Amino acid sequence: MTNQNLSVVLAGGGTAGHISPLLAIARAIRASAPETEILAVGTAAGMETGLVPAAGFKLATIDRVPMPRRPSADLLKLPGRLSAAVRQAGAIIDEAAADVVVGVGGYVSTPLYFAARRRGVPIVIHEANARPGLANRLGARLTRHVAAAFDNTPLPHAQWVGMPMRTEIARLDRDAVRDAARTKLGLEPGRPALIVTGGSSGAASINGTISASLPALAAAGVQVLHITGRGKQLLDASGALLAAPGYRQVEYVDGMEDVYAAADVLLARSGAATVCEVAAVGVPAVLVPLPHGNGEQALNAAGLVQAQGAVLVADREFTPDWVGRQLVPLLQDPQRLAAMAAAARALGIRDADERMAAMVFSAAGYSRAGHGSTGKDTNELR
Repeated sequence: MTNQNLSVVLAGGGTAGHISPLLAIARAIRASAPETEILAVGTAAGMETGLVPAAGFKLATIDRVPMPRRPSADLLKLPGRLSAAVRQAGAIIDEAAADVVVGVGGYVSTPLYFAARRRGVPIVIHEANARPGLANRLGARLTRHVAAAFDNTPLPHAQWVGMPMRTEIARLDRDAVRDAARTKLGLEPGRPALIVTGGSSGAASINGTISASLPALAAAGVQVLHITGRGKQLLDASGALLAAPGYRQVEYVDGMEDVYAAADVLLARSGAATVCEVAAVGVPAVLVPLPHGNGEQALNAAGLVQAQGAVLVADREFTPDWVGRQLVPLLQDPQRLAAMAAAARALGIRDADERMAAMVFSAAGYSRAGHGSTGKDTNELR
Protein backbone atom coordinates (compact mmCIF):
# COMPACT_ATOMS: atom_id res chain seq x y z
CA MET A 1 0.00 0.00 0.00
CA THR A 2 3.04 2.32 0.01
CA ASN A 3 2.36 5.58 -1.86
CA GLN A 4 -1.34 4.75 -2.00
CA ASN A 5 -4.18 6.17 0.04
CA LEU A 6 -5.57 4.05 2.83
CA SER A 7 -8.87 2.36 1.92
CA VAL A 8 -11.31 1.69 4.77
CA VAL A 9 -14.62 -0.15 4.46
CA LEU A 10 -17.00 0.33 7.39
CA ALA A 11 -19.89 -2.08 7.94
CA GLY A 12 -23.01 -1.46 9.96
CA GLY A 13 -26.49 -0.08 9.75
CA GLY A 14 -30.17 -0.60 10.35
CA THR A 15 -30.48 1.59 13.44
CA ALA A 16 -29.02 4.84 14.70
CA GLY A 17 -27.26 2.83 17.40
CA HIS A 18 -25.04 1.33 14.71
CA ILE A 19 -24.88 4.23 12.28
CA SER A 20 -23.89 6.96 14.74
CA PRO A 21 -20.65 5.32 15.93
CA LEU A 22 -19.86 4.26 12.37
CA LEU A 23 -20.05 7.87 11.21
CA ALA A 24 -18.06 9.10 14.20
CA ILE A 25 -15.27 6.63 13.39
CA ALA A 26 -15.35 7.66 9.73
CA ARG A 27 -15.07 11.35 10.64
CA ALA A 28 -12.15 10.70 13.00
CA ILE A 29 -10.30 8.71 10.34
CA ARG A 30 -10.80 11.47 7.80
CA ALA A 31 -9.80 14.17 10.28
CA SER A 32 -6.52 12.40 10.97
CA ALA A 33 -5.85 11.18 7.41
CA PRO A 34 -7.91 13.30 4.96
CA GLU A 35 -6.70 11.35 1.94
CA THR A 36 -8.29 8.11 3.19
CA GLU A 37 -10.81 6.43 0.92
CA ILE A 38 -13.87 5.60 3.04
CA LEU A 39 -16.82 3.44 2.02
CA ALA A 40 -19.72 2.50 4.29
CA VAL A 41 -21.70 -0.69 3.70
CA GLY A 42 -25.29 -1.17 4.80
CA THR A 43 -28.57 -2.49 3.46
CA ALA A 44 -31.10 -0.81 1.21
CA ALA A 45 -33.75 -0.91 3.95
CA GLY A 46 -31.79 0.70 6.80
CA MET A 47 -31.55 4.27 8.08
CA GLU A 48 -28.04 4.40 6.63
CA THR A 49 -29.45 5.05 3.15
CA GLY A 50 -30.23 8.60 4.28
CA LEU A 51 -27.78 9.24 7.10
CA VAL A 52 -24.54 8.09 5.48
CA PRO A 53 -24.78 10.15 2.25
CA ALA A 54 -26.01 13.13 4.28
CA ALA A 55 -22.80 12.89 6.32
CA GLY A 56 -20.74 13.05 3.15
CA PHE A 57 -19.67 9.42 2.82
CA LYS A 58 -20.23 6.90 0.04
CA LEU A 59 -22.56 3.97 0.72
CA ALA A 60 -22.75 0.52 -0.84
CA THR A 61 -25.47 -1.98 0.03
CA ILE A 62 -25.77 -5.74 0.33
CA ASP A 63 -28.75 -7.96 1.02
CA ARG A 64 -30.04 -8.05 4.58
CA VAL A 65 -29.46 -11.43 6.24
CA PRO A 66 -31.48 -11.80 9.46
CA MET A 67 -30.26 -14.37 11.96
CA PRO A 68 -33.31 -16.41 13.13
CA ARG A 69 -33.22 -17.26 16.82
CA ARG A 70 -35.57 -20.28 16.53
CA PRO A 71 -36.44 -22.95 13.95
CA SER A 72 -38.30 -21.47 11.00
CA ALA A 73 -38.38 -21.28 7.22
CA ASP A 74 -35.95 -18.36 7.46
CA LEU A 75 -33.48 -20.60 9.28
CA LEU A 76 -33.52 -23.06 6.37
CA LYS A 77 -32.83 -20.20 3.96
CA LEU A 78 -29.99 -18.78 6.06
CA PRO A 79 -27.02 -20.63 4.47
CA GLY A 80 -27.95 -19.56 0.95
CA ARG A 81 -28.72 -15.98 1.95
CA LEU A 82 -25.52 -15.65 3.94
CA SER A 83 -23.42 -17.13 1.14
CA ALA A 84 -24.90 -14.65 -1.34
CA ALA A 85 -24.30 -11.72 1.01
CA VAL A 86 -20.69 -12.80 1.60
CA ARG A 87 -20.15 -12.80 -2.18
CA GLN A 88 -21.65 -9.30 -2.39
CA ALA A 89 -19.44 -8.15 0.48
CA GLY A 90 -16.37 -9.66 -1.13
CA ALA A 91 -17.04 -7.83 -4.39
CA ILE A 92 -17.32 -4.54 -2.48
CA ILE A 93 -14.06 -5.19 -0.61
CA ASP A 94 -12.29 -6.06 -3.85
CA GLU A 95 -13.59 -3.05 -5.74
CA ALA A 96 -12.61 -0.74 -2.88
CA ALA A 97 -9.19 -2.42 -2.60
CA ALA A 98 -9.85 -2.33 1.13
CA ASP A 99 -6.88 -2.27 3.47
CA VAL A 100 -9.07 -2.80 6.54
CA VAL A 101 -12.70 -3.61 7.31
CA VAL A 102 -14.34 -1.99 10.34
CA GLY A 103 -17.59 -3.42 11.72
CA VAL A 104 -19.95 -2.02 14.33
CA GLY A 105 -22.38 -4.96 14.40
CA GLY A 106 -25.78 -5.57 12.92
CA TYR A 107 -26.95 -7.78 10.07
CA VAL A 108 -24.59 -6.29 7.51
CA SER A 109 -21.40 -6.84 9.49
CA THR A 110 -21.29 -10.66 9.46
CA PRO A 111 -20.92 -11.03 5.66
CA LEU A 112 -18.23 -8.33 5.65
CA TYR A 113 -16.30 -10.09 8.42
CA PHE A 114 -16.38 -13.42 6.58
CA ALA A 115 -15.44 -11.87 3.24
CA ALA A 116 -12.56 -9.93 4.79
CA ARG A 117 -11.26 -13.00 6.56
CA ARG A 118 -11.20 -14.96 3.28
CA ARG A 119 -9.08 -12.23 1.72
CA GLY A 120 -6.72 -11.71 4.61
CA VAL A 121 -7.96 -8.16 5.08
CA PRO A 122 -7.57 -6.99 8.71
CA ILE A 123 -10.80 -6.66 10.68
CA VAL A 124 -11.55 -4.08 13.39
CA ILE A 125 -14.68 -4.41 15.53
CA HIS A 126 -16.50 -1.96 17.77
CA GLU A 127 -19.22 -3.30 20.07
CA ALA A 128 -21.60 -0.68 21.44
CA ASN A 129 -23.52 -2.74 24.00
CA ALA A 130 -22.47 -4.32 27.26
CA ARG A 131 -24.05 -7.54 25.98
CA PRO A 132 -22.61 -8.05 22.48
CA GLY A 133 -24.70 -8.94 19.48
CA LEU A 134 -24.34 -12.11 17.43
CA ALA A 135 -22.47 -10.46 14.54
CA ASN A 136 -19.72 -9.14 16.76
CA ARG A 137 -19.52 -12.34 18.80
CA LEU A 138 -18.75 -14.12 15.54
CA GLY A 139 -16.46 -11.38 14.26
CA ALA A 140 -14.41 -11.24 17.45
CA ARG A 141 -13.26 -14.79 16.74
CA LEU A 142 -11.63 -13.58 13.53
CA THR A 143 -9.49 -10.71 14.84
CA ARG A 144 -7.63 -9.33 17.83
CA HIS A 145 -8.65 -5.77 17.02
CA VAL A 146 -11.77 -5.57 19.18
CA ALA A 147 -13.04 -2.45 20.94
CA ALA A 148 -15.96 -1.98 23.32
CA ALA A 149 -17.98 0.94 24.60
CA PHE A 150 -18.29 -0.61 28.08
CA ASP A 151 -15.61 -2.13 30.26
CA ASN A 152 -17.68 -5.23 31.10
CA THR A 153 -18.32 -6.38 27.51
CA PRO A 154 -17.50 -10.12 27.26
CA LEU A 155 -15.67 -10.32 23.92
CA PRO A 156 -12.25 -11.86 23.27
CA HIS A 157 -9.43 -9.29 23.06
CA ALA A 158 -11.84 -6.42 23.85
CA GLN A 159 -10.28 -3.06 24.66
CA TRP A 160 -12.39 -0.49 26.49
CA VAL A 161 -12.37 2.60 24.26
CA GLY A 162 -15.82 4.09 24.89
CA MET A 163 -18.49 5.09 22.39
CA PRO A 164 -17.53 7.06 19.28
CA MET A 165 -19.81 10.09 19.16
CA ARG A 166 -20.23 13.41 17.43
CA THR A 167 -17.67 16.01 18.49
CA GLU A 168 -20.48 18.49 19.26
CA ILE A 169 -21.48 16.14 22.09
CA ALA A 170 -18.05 14.91 23.16
CA ARG A 171 -16.75 18.48 23.57
CA LEU A 172 -19.92 19.95 25.06
CA ASP A 173 -19.51 22.45 27.91
CA ARG A 174 -22.95 22.35 29.50
CA ASP A 175 -22.41 25.33 31.79
CA ALA A 176 -21.20 27.57 28.97
CA VAL A 177 -24.13 26.95 26.62
CA ARG A 178 -27.01 26.09 28.97
CA ASP A 179 -28.89 29.37 28.63
CA ALA A 180 -28.53 29.44 24.85
CA ALA A 181 -29.67 25.82 24.60
CA ARG A 182 -32.72 26.50 26.73
CA THR A 183 -33.68 29.47 24.61
CA LYS A 184 -33.30 27.38 21.47
CA LEU A 185 -35.54 24.63 22.90
CA GLY A 186 -38.17 27.01 24.25
CA LEU A 187 -37.30 26.51 27.93
CA GLU A 188 -37.05 29.16 30.63
CA PRO A 189 -33.58 29.78 32.12
CA GLY A 190 -34.48 29.83 35.82
CA ARG A 191 -36.78 26.82 36.32
CA PRO A 192 -35.88 23.14 36.82
CA ALA A 193 -35.99 21.45 33.42
CA LEU A 194 -36.87 17.83 32.76
CA ILE A 195 -36.28 16.62 29.21
CA VAL A 196 -37.87 13.31 28.24
CA THR A 197 -36.95 11.20 25.26
CA GLY A 198 -37.67 7.64 24.22
CA GLY A 199 -35.30 7.72 21.27
CA SER A 200 -36.10 8.21 17.60
CA SER A 201 -39.02 5.76 17.75
CA GLY A 202 -40.39 6.98 21.08
CA ALA A 203 -41.40 4.99 24.15
CA ALA A 204 -45.12 4.57 24.71
CA SER A 205 -44.92 3.57 28.38
CA ILE A 206 -42.71 6.55 29.26
CA ASN A 207 -44.96 8.87 27.30
CA GLY A 208 -48.02 7.63 29.16
CA THR A 209 -46.48 8.10 32.59
CA ILE A 210 -45.27 11.60 31.79
CA SER A 211 -48.71 12.54 30.50
CA ALA A 212 -50.32 11.41 33.75
CA SER A 213 -47.62 13.14 35.84
CA LEU A 214 -47.92 16.62 34.36
CA PRO A 215 -50.04 18.08 37.20
CA ALA A 216 -47.49 16.99 39.83
CA LEU A 217 -44.57 18.30 37.79
CA ALA A 218 -46.28 21.64 37.19
CA ALA A 219 -47.14 21.98 40.89
CA ALA A 220 -43.45 21.47 41.69
CA GLY A 221 -42.44 24.23 39.29
CA VAL A 222 -40.80 21.84 36.84
CA GLN A 223 -40.85 22.61 33.12
CA VAL A 224 -40.92 19.66 30.74
CA LEU A 225 -39.72 19.25 27.18
CA HIS A 226 -41.10 15.98 25.89
CA ILE A 227 -39.50 14.47 22.79
CA THR A 228 -42.19 11.93 21.97
CA GLY A 229 -40.71 10.29 18.88
CA ARG A 230 -42.01 10.51 15.35
CA GLY A 231 -45.72 9.71 15.16
CA LYS A 232 -45.98 9.36 18.94
CA GLN A 233 -47.48 12.76 19.81
CA LEU A 234 -49.67 12.83 22.89
CA LEU A 235 -53.24 13.97 22.28
CA ASP A 236 -55.96 15.13 24.63
CA ALA A 237 -59.57 13.95 24.65
CA SER A 238 -60.45 16.28 21.77
CA GLY A 239 -57.67 14.95 19.57
CA ALA A 240 -55.53 18.06 19.90
CA LEU A 241 -51.89 17.99 21.00
CA LEU A 242 -51.68 17.58 24.76
CA ALA A 243 -50.97 20.91 26.45
CA ALA A 244 -50.28 21.81 30.07
CA PRO A 245 -48.55 24.58 32.03
CA GLY A 246 -44.79 24.38 31.62
CA TYR A 247 -45.09 21.49 29.16
CA ARG A 248 -44.00 21.37 25.54
CA GLN A 249 -43.86 18.38 23.25
CA VAL A 250 -41.97 17.88 20.00
CA GLU A 251 -41.50 14.78 17.88
CA TYR A 252 -37.79 15.25 17.30
CA VAL A 253 -34.86 17.48 18.20
CA ASP A 254 -32.06 17.98 15.71
CA GLY A 255 -28.97 18.16 17.91
CA MET A 256 -28.95 16.21 21.17
CA GLU A 257 -26.16 18.44 22.44
CA ASP A 258 -28.79 21.13 23.05
CA VAL A 259 -30.87 18.65 25.03
CA TYR A 260 -27.92 17.61 27.18
CA ALA A 261 -26.99 21.23 27.83
CA ALA A 262 -30.51 22.38 28.71
CA ALA A 263 -31.65 19.52 30.95
CA ASP A 264 -31.37 19.45 34.71
CA VAL A 265 -32.44 15.81 34.38
CA LEU A 266 -32.65 13.68 31.27
CA LEU A 267 -35.26 10.90 31.34
CA ALA A 268 -34.55 8.27 28.70
CA ARG A 269 -34.14 4.64 27.75
CA SER A 270 -30.66 3.26 28.44
CA GLY A 271 -29.50 2.56 24.93
CA ALA A 272 -25.73 2.31 24.64
CA ALA A 273 -25.29 5.67 22.90
CA THR A 274 -27.48 7.49 25.41
CA VAL A 275 -25.63 6.04 28.41
CA CYS A 276 -22.21 6.89 26.97
CA GLU A 277 -23.24 10.39 25.92
CA VAL A 278 -24.81 11.09 29.32
CA ALA A 279 -21.48 10.19 30.91
CA ALA A 280 -19.40 12.15 28.41
CA VAL A 281 -21.31 15.40 28.94
CA GLY A 282 -22.12 14.90 32.63
CA VAL A 283 -25.90 15.28 32.63
CA PRO A 284 -27.90 13.70 35.50
CA ALA A 285 -30.17 11.01 34.12
CA VAL A 286 -33.08 8.80 35.04
CA LEU A 287 -32.85 5.68 32.89
CA VAL A 288 -35.76 3.37 32.13
CA PRO A 289 -34.45 0.26 30.30
CA LEU A 290 -36.55 -1.45 27.68
CA PRO A 291 -38.66 -4.10 29.40
CA HIS A 292 -38.11 -6.67 26.64
CA GLY A 293 -35.17 -8.01 24.66
CA ASN A 294 -32.08 -9.59 26.17
CA GLY A 295 -31.65 -7.19 29.09
CA GLU A 296 -28.79 -5.32 27.42
CA GLN A 297 -30.12 -1.88 28.32
CA ALA A 298 -29.98 -2.56 32.06
CA LEU A 299 -26.41 -3.82 31.61
CA ASN A 300 -25.51 -0.72 29.63
CA ALA A 301 -26.60 1.48 32.54
CA ALA A 302 -25.05 -0.59 35.33
CA GLY A 303 -21.70 1.20 35.59
CA LEU A 304 -23.19 4.69 35.45
CA VAL A 305 -25.79 3.81 38.07
CA GLN A 306 -23.17 2.22 40.33
CA ALA A 307 -21.12 5.42 40.07
CA GLN A 308 -24.23 7.37 41.14
CA GLY A 309 -24.29 9.33 37.90
CA ALA A 310 -27.76 8.06 37.03
CA VAL A 311 -30.89 6.56 38.58
CA LEU A 312 -32.31 3.33 37.17
CA VAL A 313 -36.02 2.49 37.33
CA ALA A 314 -37.68 -0.54 35.79
CA ASP A 315 -40.28 0.18 33.13
CA ARG A 316 -43.06 -1.45 35.19
CA GLU A 317 -42.11 0.72 38.19
CA PHE A 318 -42.00 3.98 36.27
CA THR A 319 -45.42 5.24 37.28
CA PRO A 320 -46.90 8.63 38.20
CA ASP A 321 -46.47 7.64 41.84
CA TRP A 322 -42.72 7.05 41.26
CA VAL A 323 -42.46 10.40 39.53
CA GLY A 324 -44.00 12.11 42.55
CA ARG A 325 -41.92 10.25 45.13
CA GLN A 326 -38.56 10.10 43.36
CA LEU A 327 -38.25 12.29 40.29
CA VAL A 328 -39.79 15.50 41.63
CA PRO A 329 -37.55 15.56 44.74
CA LEU A 330 -34.51 14.89 42.54
CA LEU A 331 -35.33 17.86 40.31
CA GLN A 332 -35.60 20.05 43.41
CA ASP A 333 -32.20 19.00 44.83
CA PRO A 334 -29.40 21.03 43.18
CA GLN A 335 -26.67 19.51 45.34
CA ARG A 336 -27.59 15.96 44.39
CA LEU A 337 -27.85 16.92 40.73
CA ALA A 338 -24.39 18.49 40.85
CA ALA A 339 -22.96 15.34 42.44
CA MET A 340 -24.62 13.16 39.79
CA ALA A 341 -23.25 15.35 37.02
CA ALA A 342 -19.71 15.13 38.39
CA ALA A 343 -19.96 11.36 38.86
CA ALA A 344 -21.24 10.86 35.32
CA ARG A 345 -18.60 13.04 33.72
CA ALA A 346 -15.81 11.28 35.64
CA LEU A 347 -16.89 8.02 33.98
CA GLY A 348 -17.24 9.49 30.49
CA ILE A 349 -14.88 8.88 27.57
CA ARG A 350 -14.78 11.74 25.10
CA ASP A 351 -12.18 10.61 22.56
CA ALA A 352 -13.47 7.16 21.58
CA ASP A 353 -13.62 8.17 17.92
CA GLU A 354 -9.91 9.02 17.94
CA ARG A 355 -9.08 5.80 19.78
CA MET A 356 -10.95 3.84 17.13
CA ALA A 357 -9.20 5.67 14.31
CA ALA A 358 -5.85 4.79 15.89
CA MET A 359 -6.90 1.13 16.11
CA VAL A 360 -7.90 1.15 12.45
CA PHE A 361 -4.55 2.64 11.41
CA SER A 362 -2.70 0.11 13.52
CA ALA A 363 -4.64 -2.85 12.13
CA ALA A 364 -3.96 -1.68 8.58
CA GLY A 365 -0.29 -1.12 9.31
CA TYR A 366 -0.76 2.49 8.28
CA SER A 367 1.66 5.23 9.28
CA ARG A 368 0.05 8.64 9.21
CA ALA A 369 3.48 10.26 9.26
CA GLY A 370 4.62 8.36 6.19
CA HIS A 371 1.20 8.11 4.53
CA GLY A 372 1.87 4.50 3.75
CA SER A 373 1.78 0.96 5.02
CA THR A 374 4.25 -0.95 7.10
CA GLY A 375 2.93 -4.17 5.57
CA LYS A 376 0.35 -6.77 6.55
CA ASP A 377 -0.63 -6.77 10.19
CA THR A 378 1.14 -9.62 11.91
CA ASN A 379 -1.39 -9.73 14.73
CA GLU A 380 -4.36 -10.62 12.53
CA LEU A 381 -5.68 -14.10 13.33
CA ARG A 382 -4.97 -16.69 10.70
